[in-house]
Amino acid sequence: MTPPSAHPDVMDKLVSLSKRRGFIFQSSEIYGGTGSVWDYGPLGVELKKNIKDRWWHAMVRARDDIEGLDAAILMHPRTWEASGHVAGFVDPLVDCKTCKGRFRADKLEDARCPQKPSKQPGQHESCQLTEPRQFNLMFKTFMGPVEETASVVYLRPETAQGIYVNFLNVQQSTRQKVPFGIAQIGKAFRNEITPGNFIFRTREFEQMEMQFFVQPGTDMEWFETWKGLRMQWHHALGLRADRLHFHQHTAGELAHYARAAFDIQFDFGGTLGFQEIEGIHNRGDFDLTQHQQYSSKKLEYFDQPNNARYVPYVVETSVGADRVTLATLVNGYREEAVAGEEEGRTVLGLIPQIAPIKAGIFPLTKKDGQPEMAHRIANDLRTRFPVDYDESGSIGKRYRRQDEVGTPWCVTIDGESTSSNTVTVRDRDTLAQERVDAGQLASYLASKLAG
Repeated sequence: MTPPSAHPDVMDKLVSLSKRRGFIFQSSEIYGGTGSVWDYGPLGVELKKNIKDRWWHAMVRARDDIEGLDAAILMHPRTWEASGHVAGFVDPLVDCKTCKGRFRADKLEDARCPQKPSKQPGQHESCQLTEPRQFNLMFKTFMGPVEETASVVYLRPETAQGIYVNFLNVQQSTRQKVPFGIAQIGKAFRNEITPGNFIFRTREFEQMEMQFFVQPGTDMEWFETWKGLRMQWHHALGLRADRLHFHQHTAGELAHYARAAFDIQFDFGGTLGFQEIEGIHNRGDFDLTQHQQYSSKKLEYFDQPNNARYVPYVVETSVGADRVTLATLVNGYREEAVAGEEEGRTVLGLIPQIAPIKAGIFPLTKKDGQPEMAHRIANDLRTRFPVDYDESGSIGKRYRRQDEVGTPWCVTIDGESTSSNTVTVRDRDTLAQERVDAGQLASYLASKLAG
């Protein structure tokens, strides 16, 4: 059972903060926006990149049994026939003849009719819902100068198929032995009927996927191993343990080819509550067998010591990069009262390793050589860390701006700094201040980040 949410809904506040501070903007906003498509601004692209780099390091750089890949978005259309997406990647769709809205027939209880007052589709007397029809979620396009059936290609709805079709290419070129994995980060596209909830469900999104190829019979052992490793990764990302939960797929939820499946769910708060941010699946040999059949190319692994050939089973870990980015924002968002202040402060409690800005650099005043020293420090630190120089407004307002974007440390250059060559470093979470030698500041921050 998925537990009920124990946290408030902060999504509207995050949407406002994200636009105001440059994390995430609605795509093509000056033209009225594109539905459920989002652009990552200067701070958002840094946050998301830091998360992707952290995943890549854990899955590829820190292991000798996983190789990296960057497969093309456009693939041979037979790929999607073999995978089952052409025939089976569908949702039931109903139209309302009155409001012209479109809704998933199996999710009407979660949808809202655009007529006022807002109700579920079909609850207004004037609603005229059509019979459900199957709607394929893949985006179609055409390759070449002629738009005809023979030139139809698809924008990939997932990144995994690029890994499967390259299984032997990677295995043979790297001389990897089973068990081993192939990891990839890339864009995928789904023509969702009812996307929404900010960047949680979008039509263009990014996946971080790893397919681990194992000998049949060892798959459930590896499945349990990867379940544990992936939950540990989310904990290390700073996501609170009470907001994370394993959801086991029931017999009715399992894909027809799946031997076992668990989702890692995160509590986004409010009515959204616990939702999937990563899936761990035992896919058996379905994928390689299908591509072997449709391509007429053998995708077997030759186990030389045992003189045996077999089609490996696959244990998949699939993470939504956008969903995890949203989870870190929700997880880190907090509002605090501050003694002596009416407004209080808004804080993004991101772990320092993924914070877009590592340090804010402030001259206390615009005189007595403080700006010059602050610029020298900022320029020196910038070669190692993303920093932000700010001399506008009171020191309190500058602190608040950095708190709101998750900057873990603020460095203030004051009247004493120019004579003693020391600065004040203020911690975002504890508000403690420490005097640090300016010459040791880079190593001081590096040690904090390493911790």
